[in-house]
Amino acid sequence: MSYIVALTGGICSGKSVIAKKFSDLSKKVSVVDSDLISRKVTQPGSIALHMVAKHFGSDILFSNGSLNRSMLKKIIFFNLKDKEWLEKLLHPIIRKETQKTINLLFNRSYYILWVIPLLIENNLQKFADRILVVDVRTDIQLNRIINRDKISQRYAKNILLSQVSRQHRLDFADDIINNNKNLNDIDTDISILHKYYMNVKKNNH
Repeated sequence: MSYIVALTGGICSGKSVIAKKFSDLSKKVSVVDSDLISRKVTQPGSIALHMVAKHFGSDILFSNGSLNRSMLKKIIFFNLKDKEWLEKLLHPIIRKETQKTINLLFNRSYYILWVIPLLIENNLQKFADRILVVDVRTDIQLNRIINRDKISQRYAKNILLSQVSRQHRLDFADDIINNNKNLNDIDTDISILHKYYMNVKKNNH
């Protein structure tokens, strides 16, 4: 049985970069990224994308038939009923595809790093053996969101407020990586945690 570490954190906390740093330490560390799976299940031709387009209209699609995620985010952000409808549709599909992916990697990995932004929001903690939170100061998050998405400060603040609070997320953490520090310090933290996860895996077998 594989050891599953759920890597979570708020928007623009650096989850993807940190996940790559873990996977670079060993080919036997498998990364399962919920965002990538979400893209996979809503790719052109998928049933999920067909249902999304039927519900929101064809304007939600680019000219090549792919999903305009930026437009969809803006729609559901300001409409709770649409957000709930979309989550009810996609979350079970993403969860099923995630489990399928984890099962394929089960015996090939020292441990599986499951990157999932909404772990706490969706109450999925029970599916992980350990929870690793990437923590970052709110002001840094805010600047990153504004620079990445080219949006106003007010809109960026509303996005942060729509997620669980920084402290609430930390309350569930078994391990924490502070992403306010310089890259060398973060690399050291990742190396220490990687060794720890490897040892946990060995002790469980």
